[in-house]
Amino acid sequence: MITGSKIKSLDFYRKIPRDLTEATLSGAGLSIVAALSMIFLFGMELNNYLTVSTTTNVVVDRSQDGDHLRIDFNISFLALSCEFASVDVSDVLGMNRLNITKTVRKFPISPDMKLAGPEFHPGPIPGLSNHGEQENESDDELGEGAVNMNAKNFDKYAHEYTILVVNFFAPWCAWSNRLKPSWEKASKIMRERYHPELDKRILLGKVDCTQEPDLCRRHHIQGYPSIRIFRKGNDVRESHGHHEHESYYGDRDSDSLVTAMEALVTTIPSETHLALEDKSGTANATKRPAPKTGACRIEGFVRVKKVPGNLIISAHSGSHSFDATTMNMSHVISLFTFGKRLSWKMLKEVNRLTPYLTVGTDRLTGKPYITDHENVTIDHYLQVVKTELLSSKGGGSEGFFEQYDYTAHSSMMQTADVPVAKFHFELSPMQVVVTENSKSFSHFITNVCAIIGGVFTVAGIIDSMFHNTMQMLKKIELGKQM
Repeated sequence: MITGSKIKSLDFYRKIPRDLTEATLSGAGLSIVAALSMIFLFGMELNNYLTVSTTTNVVVDRSQDGDHLRIDFNISFLALSCEFASVDVSDVLGMNRLNITKTVRKFPISPDMKLAGPEFHPGPIPGLSNHGEQENESDDELGEGAVNMNAKNFDKYAHEYTILVVNFFAPWCAWSNRLKPSWEKASKIMRERYHPELDKRILLGKVDCTQEPDLCRRHHIQGYPSIRIFRKGNDVRESHGHHEHESYYGDRDSDSLVTAMEALVTTIPSETHLALEDKSGTANATKRPAPKTGACRIEGFVRVKKVPGNLIISAHSGSHSFDATTMNMSHVISLFTFGKRLSWKMLKEVNRLTPYLTVGTDRLTGKPYITDHENVTIDHYLQVVKTELLSSKGGGSEGFFEQYDYTAHSSMMQTADVPVAKFHFELSPMQVVVTENSKSFSHFITNVCAIIGGVFTVAGIIDSMFHNTMQMLKKIELGKQM
């Protein structure tokens, strides 16, 4: 039978009666030092346990063939109209996508980069099956059907006629020259049907933008020819100085033009000159609201293959010409990043590990690229490096995410062609893998025990040595032999 005395014999920590122990001043001081040392070493061990530790390796990019990369952007162009702004993507494999609209949004902005209206919805520009190039009448036979307008008489005509349709053109433009005979013929027909002095419902005019640059700039004309529809009463200028009007995108032969003009007039009674909405519904496919300002904020994202490529933003149209000497591609970049957006859990991990990761991944954010000169192309050369992070917390997709860092070098170069804003990107064939090192709690407890036991034992040895030395010195003083 196991008795209490037998169990007591297993005691590793046998006690010495208190009256057989002796407390010393040196022992008390050493105990205080030992206790402080334990606390200090415990704090260091705890800090080491809580500190994130990572291992970084550089390996060959493990992306699969066909993988796509997302590019998010938010760019404000100070002199590019939303009407012609086009986002294009191309790469070295031959992929070429023009005028991406599905994932891109455009907003008119004022010169101080504040929103100047709702989102601009240009829609696809209809293909022109007829352009008037087969008009057989000469200019002498057609005569001057359209009224010549300038900065002095434009507002007068706009307030005098219920509907004013104006062709903003440039003599050097091939599209303008092809439109000229059709426009003059359509104008002459409309003048015969609706006498400009007796019937004030509609008038067709024209503005030479090489002679009236300020007038064209006031109405944000950037492509030629631009046919704009002004309605009496709807031309009130707002704080940013624009006129409410529409753009015509239909066929440009004389018959189509006359049909479109008739559709505008049908709902207007001849005895009234008040502004009315177009309720005919016949021309909705060929006309849309004109841009409110000459500046545009373009935001959204595109997906590209992980090969060298270009993201180009420029003025583009299949039926307009652009004067490179008047185009300015100055812009301010609010956002330009690579990679998919992270979930809130991943963002939490990023915030926790941010001090140990590469910072400043969005190198272009907040940077303006302004030029006072026209026909200047702005190039951005970006070298992109992929970083994979393996977190010790979470599992599956929550413990793994990608991050893309890039270097950016920009330049401005004058060109004879229509200027663009070009982002050329190249992905590095190498990638960085950052692995968070997991730490065992049992290892932490073992170290804590080692600290406490080690300090206690060392302090005991030091105290014993100090005590024995003092005893020896006392005996020597008393002349006793060891």
